[in-house]
Parts: sequence; C-alpha cells; structure tokens
Amino acid sequence: MKRTGGWLAVQALEQLGVQYTFGVPGVHNTELYDALADSEQITPILVTHEGGAAFMADAVSRTTDTIGCAVIVPAAGMTHAMSGIGEAYLAGIPLLVISGGIRRDTGMHYQLHDVDQQRILDGIVKAAYRVDRHEDVMPTIFAAFETATAGEPGPVFIELAGEVLLFPGSVDELPRYERIWRPPLPDEGQIQAAVDLLEAAKHPGLYLGWGARDATAASVELAQRLGAPVATTLQGFSVFPADHPLHTGMGFGPSAVPAARKAFASCDCLVAIGARFGEIATASYGMKIPASLVHIDINPEVFNKNYPATIAIEADAGDAMQVLNAELSRRAEKTGSSGGATSNGPASGAPTSGSPAPVSPAAAQRTQALTELIRRKKDAFRESWTAKPSDALVSPGIFFQELRARLASDAYMVVDDGNHTFLAVEQFPVLRSKHFLSPTDFNCMGYCVPAAIGVQLTHPDQQVVAVVGDGGLLMTGLEILTAATYGLGAVFFVFHDGELAQISQFQEIPLNRKTCSVLGDLRVEGIATATGAAYLRMENDAAVGSTIDEALRLAAEGQPVIVDVNIDYSRKSAFTKGVVKVNFGRFPLRQKLRFLGRALKRHVLGGD
Repeated sequence: MKRTGGWLAVQALEQLGVQYTFGVPGVHNTELYDALADSEQITPILVTHEGGAAFMADAVSRTTDTIGCAVIVPAAGMTHAMSGIGEAYLAGIPLLVISGGIRRDTGMHYQLHDVDQQRILDGIVKAAYRVDRHEDVMPTIFAAFETATAGEPGPVFIELAGEVLLFPGSVDELPRYERIWRPPLPDEGQIQAAVDLLEAAKHPGLYLGWGARDATAASVELAQRLGAPVATTLQGFSVFPADHPLHTGMGFGPSAVPAARKAFASCDCLVAIGARFGEIATASYGMKIPASLVHIDINPEVFNKNYPATIAIEADAGDAMQVLNAELSRRAEKTGSSGGATSNGPASGAPTSGSPAPVSPAAAQRTQALTELIRRKKDAFRESWTAKPSDALVSPGIFFQELRARLASDAYMVVDDGNHTFLAVEQFPVLRSKHFLSPTDFNCMGYCVPAAIGVQLTHPDQQVVAVVGDGGLLMTGLEILTAATYGLGAVFFVFHDGELAQISQFQEIPLNRKTCSVLGDLRVEGIATATGAAYLRMENDAAVGSTIDEALRLAAEGQPVIVDVNIDYSRKSAFTKGVVKVNFGRFPLRQKLRFLGRALKRHVLGGD
C-alpha cells in the first residue's frame, strides 16, 4: 500500500491511545495536521505558543492514563517547546514530541528551519529520532513511546522528514504496538533486609516522591503498619492523602512545617520511595537523613546521590511496597500481633487495602502519639495564618482555607514556580494522588496556565483551579485564549503583588533591595478581556468566600475565569525562611561575616 507519513503517524498515535495533540501547524507539518483532522480519536489543539503545547502535554501525561503529545514545527517551534520538554525531562514525565523536518530529497541546502534538532535537544530528552523512510514511521513512534514510558519516564523527540510527510510511500503492512518493557521485580533478599531495619527502628518514617503516585493505597497501608509519619517531595505532594492522620507535609527538615519537623525529629530509619533527594525537595539539602536509609526507585541512577543508601531497591514503587507490606504482615502474624491499622483508623477518603493491617504493639503506640502530635501542630499552624483577617489584603491562609472548603475532593490544583507554590503546599490539603501539579527540578515559570488547560481539557467534569503569580501569568497568560476557544472552565487565581515574590524575598532578606524583581503596572483585567475570560477582583479577606463561589459558578458554565487576588505576601513561608537559614549556615565563616555586615549596614544604617 502507499501512504503518506502523516497518515502513518496518526495510525501509530491512535494505537498508543493518544487523544489530543498540542501545537501550531506550519509549512513542515501541514500534512500531519491534515491527517489528524481525519482522525476520529485524536483532536489536535491549537495553542498560542509551543511552550504552552509542551506544558499541556505534560499535564495530560501526569493526570491521565494516556501520553501527552505535542506536534510542532521544526527549529523555532522546537526551541519554544524546549521549556516544557526540559520540565518533563527533569520531572520524569513521558512525552511524545513530533516535529516536521526539512526535505532531504531535493539536494538543496539552507532550507527554512534547517537546524540539527537532535543536537540541540541532546541533554533534555531520553532519545531523539529522525525518520527518513515511510516504513520506519510507525515502528519509530512505537519505539519512542516505549522509551518514553519505560523505567523513569521522560520526553522523546521524533522528526519526520518533509518528503515522508508530503508524499505517499510504499509500506508492506501496518505494524501493531506490543508492550516490551516490564519493571524489575524487587529483590527478595533486599526486602528482607529492609524489613529487618524497620523492625529494629524506634521511629521509622516514609518519604514519598512522584514515583509513588500510583501506589497510594500501598503507601497508606505501609505507613499504618509501621506507625510512621509521611512526608513528600514537592512533585509528589499529592501521592499521600493530606487528610490522613500520619500525613505531615512536604519535606521534614528546617524548611518544613512544624508538624513535619516534630514528627520526624527522632526518625532513625527512613524509607524513601520514588524520590530523588533533589534540591527543592530537600530544601537545599537541609533535611537530616538518618543513617538507616532504604531507598526504592525504578531508576538505579538516583541511588547514593546526596545521601548514601543502606539498602537500595530497584523496583516499581507499588511492587516494592506490596511485598514490604506482605512481609511485615507475615512477621506480625507470626509474632501474634493483631489489631487495627491505627488507633484512630484511616482518614476519611484515604484508600485502604481491605481488612485492617496487623501491626506490632510498638507501631500502634507510635501511631497514637504521632497522630495527636501532627494534629496539634497542623491546627496551630493553620490558626497562625488565619486568626487575623485583613481589611486591606487577602491572607494566604484564609484564601487556601476557603478554597479547600469549596472544592470537591477530586478537584485539581495546578501551581506555577514562585512564592505561592510553597504557600500552597503548606496550606492547601490535597486529597487525591496526581491532583496537584507543579514545576519542580527544572522549575520553569509559566507552567501553570497551560498545564491547567491541559488538565481541564482531559477532565471536563472536574474542577480545575490554578494559582499563579503575576510574573508567571506574564509568561504564558495569553494561553487562556486556548481555554476560552475550547470552552474550558478552569479558574486562574493570580496572586498579584507586583513583584517576582520568591526571588524578591530572597533578595530583600540579606540585600535590602529588589533588583529587577519589581514588575511593571500589570492590569490583569486587560488579559481577561483579551483572552475571553471572565474577570473577578478579590480585594481582601472579607471577599474571599464570595469571590471563589462566583468564580466556580462561572467556570461550571464553561468559561475560564481570572481572579485578581490582592495577595498579602508580608509573611514568608516556612520553606522560604528555612532555605535562607540552611544556605546561610553553609557559608564559610568569612563569608557569613561579610553577608551579616552588609545586611546590618543596609537594613539598620541604610547605606550601600
């Protein structure tokens, strides 16, 4: 048979379950877009910028069982998309990024968009392919999908040559995709050794990352069997339900909230699952990791980075926790222990694995003391942020409290990179895994708006709320036009303070100045007018509840909503304060004195 490369590519994507593509058509991919228009399964989505396309595709991969796919033009489209590709690469998110390419059948040089895309992308993709023959189109897309989803996932790039897309070519048969990769099974000897460590520990703890996103029930069971507090990374913030009594928050070092710091203060054996001990997750490596560390991850390259592992287990998080729970249960039954999972029982809505898990008396005793400690610390922290409503500004604590009270338990929260990110993880409880999205190690501003659109597109019957700083809005806010065009009722809460708040706070503390971190006079209402979004203004704490209600009402009718939040950033997050102290504490003595002297001069004496 004779088929164009565009037709063949669509056949492959349909087999892989792709439902949407994101991008901008151009000279080099017109035939591919024409083929997409004929698909009954795939809907191509036009975006305003290819960076938005990559972020939308990222969000699809994070929150659905399908893979996100961007279809872009080469060269400029590729470089625009690189921010989203890089975010997916460091976050371990599978993506298919498909680009047209120059023609290779003309013998002509210096063609439009004629750059070596594979060379440019080296370092932020798991693999890059170039297809020059029709018979290679479908096998290459299948191989790219396999690479993107095997082991630690990531983005994969495919360039389809211009003549392959344009002209029909001979293909003997249409291949069928068959899954090849399987995760390695946990090593039995390592599991036994890990359980030995946990049984010997007096204060075990769990530290969960994004790798545990599909194993929430198993992690709840493991925490309850051990009587262990649970902390997460930033990216993995949602993987353990925040209403569970053993949940403490993000991290557990000096930059964490009081509940986490206190619950992990005596931790003598840590089980880290699907986490990499990165800079943000550890708050500049300020967490004190106990000598007994059991590290479980699908990617063996992460072991012994930053913190040495006593036992390193290469396995899928769910598989590893399943066998850990089974062995803990076997030993508990052998020693005659019995009883419920915790003295307080599982939290409302927290997944369980069936009958109560038999636990040791020591674990039951730990659980009772821990849950009371965590509850008291969380209540006191929340009270400290909500006790004094403001007539002039919107208090973060009151905003997040009122927002949580008005959202369904399965609502999605998407944030950007900025000060609001850490206020959200400290004050907004997330109840379902994969329902909190944030840029992490690549840490790209501009993620929030397009990612929220991607989530709302694929979850039309669920609430999607986005919290973005005014700086992040300036980067990708016009993408809200895409939401309006497709009738997507996401709500975008813009924390509007006129600054790049996170960096301005880091500048102000030691330097008493804000160089290039104060924004121009942004009129948020104009962005709403330009993009077709509804506009609401949230002036102070008295307006928080009613404004959220109106925003959710408008969004339910299929209209995107921008809420201009007059945010109060006068109080710093626990993360911000902790990171400053941690980093300063690492400085050599001479540099500490230099920084202290300069800060004293600028803050007290007013000099330079």
